[in-house]
Amino acid sequence: MLNFPILRVTDNSGVSTSDTLAIEEPLEIRISYGPQEKRSVKNISVTMRTPGNDEELATGFLFTEGIIRSKSELATVAHCFIACAANKENIIQVELTEEAIPNLPFTDRNFYTTSSCGVCGKGSIEAIRTVSAFTADRDEHFTIHQAILHQLPDKLREHQRVFDATGGLHASALFKPNGELLLVREDVGRHNALDKLIGAALELDWLPLQESVLLLSGRASFELIQKAAMAGIKIIAAVGAPSSLAVQLANEFDITLVGFLRQQRFNIYTAGYRIIMDHYEN
Repeated sequence: MLNFPILRVTDNSGVSTSDTLAIEEPLEIRISYGPQEKRSVKNISVTMRTPGNDEELATGFLFTEGIIRSKSELATVAHCFIACAANKENIIQVELTEEAIPNLPFTDRNFYTTSSCGVCGKGSIEAIRTVSAFTADRDEHFTIHQAILHQLPDKLREHQRVFDATGGLHASALFKPNGELLLVREDVGRHNALDKLIGAALELDWLPLQESVLLLSGRASFELIQKAAMAGIKIIAAVGAPSSLAVQLANEFDITLVGFLRQQRFNIYTAGYRIIMDHYEN
């Protein structure tokens, strides 16, 4: 976080004070792969992110994009700091094991992303329809009660330390179906927050996340549903609205998608059979 001098205006008067800003800096993600005597290094992405949990961001990104398929393909993950005008740009390099063969069919396209869009620079919709390693079979055993869903946004806000200070970060969180919070990650980019969360779950050997509920602090976009599907997530709840393409993809993967989860209400868009209702009128 960064304190920055501002002039705060109320009605017709102004006062000099300071504001706390969420930090946004670029991170370049590289991978190194191949036999030890002939390693290849490839620049995979540059993303604007909030510094912190960079290792999780890098590995989560590689996993949700289908470039790697499991934790066993990872050898080391380390920063490589470089000089720039403000000494803020840095690189993180993911070393794969000698046996690992990264899936790089689409990485010649520009993988530059911004903090607001996780699909920028991708050549086509088909290029980001990566196939999940986990099945999309109908599962009627994993459910959550509507009363538990109503509790999740407040529980998330209690753990959004940086958001409370800046008001400028997105968050992704994993919950058990009983409402117990498992993990939270924040970032200036909504897709980065989810990549950090999935990267942490990958490191903890939690994948697939078929018995965890994902809560998104903002809207549910296509790229977030795609990343969640790659991790095997079956229930996604968003505080904001889903896009049409997000609903379409959730339906394809038989993911329960809930939107507008706030103020004791929500909409169910797909696979509503996983939500236990006290009362339902057709």
